[in-house]
Amino acid sequence: MLSRAIDQALFSSYSEDIPVFLKKIYAARGLAESQLSLTLSDLLRPNFSELDKALSLLERALTEQKRILIIGDFDADGATASVVAMKSLRMMGAKQVDFLVPNRFEHGYGLSPEIVDLAIKEKQPDLIITVDNGISSFDGTQLAKDSGINVIITDHHLPSDSLPVADAIINPNLKGCDFPSKNLAGVGVCFYLFSSLKSHLHKGSYFTNNNIPLPDLRQVLDLVALGTVADVVKLDQNNRILIDQGIKRIQQKQCSPGILALLEIANRPAQTLQASDLGFAVGPRLNAAGRLSDISRGIKCLLTDDMNDARRYAQELEAFNQKRKEEQARIQDEAQAIVDAQDVSEGKFALSLFDPTWHEGIVGIVAGKLKEDYHCPVAVFAKSGNFLKGSIRSIPSVHIKDLLDLVDRNNPGLILKFGGHAMAAGLSIKSEEFYSFKRAFHDAIKSHLNGEIPKVELLTDGQLEAFDISLNNAEILKEAGPWGQGFEEPIFYGNFEVVEQKVVGEKHLKCRLKLVGDTHTHDAIAFFQAPLNSKQVTVAYKLSINIWRGATNLQLMVEQISTSE
Repeated sequence: MLSRAIDQALFSSYSEDIPVFLKKIYAARGLAESQLSLTLSDLLRPNFSELDKALSLLERALTEQKRILIIGDFDADGATASVVAMKSLRMMGAKQVDFLVPNRFEHGYGLSPEIVDLAIKEKQPDLIITVDNGISSFDGTQLAKDSGINVIITDHHLPSDSLPVADAIINPNLKGCDFPSKNLAGVGVCFYLFSSLKSHLHKGSYFTNNNIPLPDLRQVLDLVALGTVADVVKLDQNNRILIDQGIKRIQQKQCSPGILALLEIANRPAQTLQASDLGFAVGPRLNAAGRLSDISRGIKCLLTDDMNDARRYAQELEAFNQKRKEEQARIQDEAQAIVDAQDVSEGKFALSLFDPTWHEGIVGIVAGKLKEDYHCPVAVFAKSGNFLKGSIRSIPSVHIKDLLDLVDRNNPGLILKFGGHAMAAGLSIKSEEFYSFKRAFHDAIKSHLNGEIPKVELLTDGQLEAFDISLNNAEILKEAGPWGQGFEEPIFYGNFEVVEQKVVGEKHLKCRLKLVGDTHTHDAIAFFQAPLNSKQVTVAYKLSINIWRGATNLQLMVEQISTSE
């Protein structure tokens, strides 16, 4: 196990009111004290390229009561962004605003020609706003423009060298865009657009002139928090502010009834909500609808102001989630069997897997699980009509969107279309090209890594003294969140003695551990862990809080366990 190095200069620079325990953790993550503040006033200013063009279009659309259509993506980021756009525009007086979300099986991803055709047929929009998609939608954008529809693209995915012919594109990753954080989720980009619109309209006395109460966009921060956590973007200070402010609203129940209904069905109390609850309990239930059907039920769940409606939608989402779990278990077992049957050398640098019975809405989760198990980029494909659609999950040392750019350049025509970012991507290929892609993908990654397989070691915050393994420090860490991608929750390690152990829920190990040399025992839980046959173990763990029957206790959340004997 590797321990993070502590930046001693940073450690010495912190104020006295920060506990020493926390100073070490911040200094190991290279954070200056100014980066620790999570107040709304510390949010970055919205200096996006093409923002002025978008604001002018939106002002005209509101003033003239044009028909506005939001087109989102079919995941939790796209769903929350769709609801942020809908709620924001309604607060600003829009009377004709609606949403349409692609069905991944019928329309494909993003602003495709198919979804534009459907939009024209069913909604007759004057203005289309994409949220969490659009940067690679060349044909659909062109069709919309040719049909006399204005298009504003809001997205966070990485653009290619050319851009769609939209009226305005808001994306922090555009070349030449001065917005300092490139880590916004799609819902974050959307929030910035409508916050900017509110300021722009307020300056021009739009709200006063139209007798509209000044909108309070803090009301959508619960949705921004949910989408940002669910999309697993890097938690720089800006994203941590958005998440922290949204979580505080949810804890006070000043949020969408849909989020409360989903927390209720997942048995997670709103008052003690943490970012991880949004990632592991709420996000997957929203995503399940988009994976198996379409995510419009999820959008309706988050959009409704009626708690009874929210609970009804949440029940439907729960049913989808149960189906998703069953389908995922089947595909994971079958994918594992394929990997087990391969020559080990085949999967050293990358895994590419396909079966005609696999569900295209589930392959991304399976790719993520295999990536964690084998520590290499994984592409998992499903059949989609005459083509194969794949989802790729990558490792930190392989920027997967850039790598696909390279494969595409070196193998013209092999990849029909693709898009994504550093750690995840989607693509389409012809059915007969699977093995060609598999070879090209593996060879490109091997070349990129100079033929050296990256070593994977758990990065920890070192060993804790006995007195530091405390409920108080667990509470300090909880308050110091939100933790997540790029701002990882601290993991510690130590040598322990197993005092008691028992299997709970058929596959998890509940035990009591005693730090070697100490007399205190601690409750610990290790998920998907078989009983241990050794009394002496080395444990990597997080400090967590367990609330049971009104009592609050420290619990060690075991990340990794190995025998010391």
